[in-house]
Amino acid sequence: MTELSTIYKLSLIAVTCFFQACSSSCPVLECWFVQEKAGRGGGLTGATTQEKSLLHIRTEEDGQSDESQRAPKDINPERVYSVIDPAGTLCHRSLNPPKGSVTKPQCEINPFLPQPSSLDWVSSLTESGLSPVYLQAEWFSSAFQGLNEQLGISTITHAPTGSKEHSVILSVTTKTVSVKSRLGEPVQLDCGFWINPSSPLYGAGFAVEWRYQFRGRGRLILAYDGKTDRLADTQEEGATLDFEALHEKGNASLLLQEAKVLHSGTYICTVYLPHLLAQVALDLEIEEPPSLSIHPSPLPLAVPGQTINVQCEASGFAPLPVEFSWEIKGTDGKSKTLDSFSVTGHRQAWDRTFSQTSRLEIDTSKLDLGRGGELTCVAVHAGGTRRTSVTLNVIGFSSPSIEDSMAMVGVALVLYGLIKFVSWTFTSSGSAEADKQDKKEK
Repeated sequence: MTELSTIYKLSLIAVTCFFQACSSSCPVLECWFVQEKAGRGGGLTGATTQEKSLLHIRTEEDGQSDESQRAPKDINPERVYSVIDPAGTLCHRSLNPPKGSVTKPQCEINPFLPQPSSLDWVSSLTESGLSPVYLQAEWFSSAFQGLNEQLGISTITHAPTGSKEHSVILSVTTKTVSVKSRLGEPVQLDCGFWINPSSPLYGAGFAVEWRYQFRGRGRLILAYDGKTDRLADTQEEGATLDFEALHEKGNASLLLQEAKVLHSGTYICTVYLPHLLAQVALDLEIEEPPSLSIHPSPLPLAVPGQTINVQCEASGFAPLPVEFSWEIKGTDGKSKTLDSFSVTGHRQAWDRTFSQTSRLEIDTSKLDLGRGGELTCVAVHAGGTRRTSVTLNVIGFSSPSIEDSMAMVGVALVLYGLIKFVSWTFTSSGSAEADKQDKKEK
């Protein structure tokens, strides 16, 4: 396995090149500083407070004037911080909107308390049990979300006690805050991390954990102890990491071999250092459009005044809902929307996809269909719109076409011939019987 010092140097170079190429300047971020007030006694937690704060982002090479440190009137000077980010992660363009832009990136900062973890795949990072002197400082955890969900970042920053200049020690980043996938396709959920080479924690080992949450329920997908190169026994089938990229570039992306409906939900990527952790959340939505079929197909011949019942089944789609509509296009090329339909409740299959049926009644006496037309069922779904059509034929209407008139003349001629043949047969048979009778009488 590659030595950790080389690993993190490569990680630093890759992350720095990517983010600094995306932006030419670092932003000044407006954040909410969120913390809990101490309780009045009994160990109870007090209410949560929010204050406006300002983060002046810069890299080690950037200078900063006193002018830039001045706080706006609505921000407490105590909540103005200078954040040094050598990797340039926080200088991404999605965190630096144009001046005058109404839409702004989201940012929240919280006090952070370093502490060891008891998780099996993290405990090796603090197995000595000692609390380093380095941790006796001010620590903050910050979460950022860029414009248009381009980027999600979580950082742990460190500052000497009483200082307003913080340095990023650990940053965890995702470029796939919201992911959509079709069923059966491979999915990559992006997560990368960077560790400050100037920190004493640099080279001390790391651990990665992926968890899944949906409607209040969660499960562990995968956990990896990078210090001992060991996976937890609870690894979910079909989920893996690129371990070479993880150690060489800090790429902790989760790979799902085949997307299933049960994969829809929120995924949390957490990176652990000794006494520290940072995490980002990603949303995965499996969107599979429905397959449509019309029953009966083909439709039976209809006559004016007849009521025809038709069903359109949408199957194999996810998630709910799906919206049905019906159209009919006559021989004149004009389309009409039909509203005399109902929709059944949804049904769920073994693979957790859904099915639903729309039932339509067509009263041919109320529609000027002529010889019929093309009947179409439309299903609108988040995964895409699907359409399927069937031909409706109407016979016996008042204004037949030339082709139908010729067909009816042909039928009449055939019937006339049959009648003449039967008449001739009976006439011939009667004459023969009469001749026999005359011979007997003579």
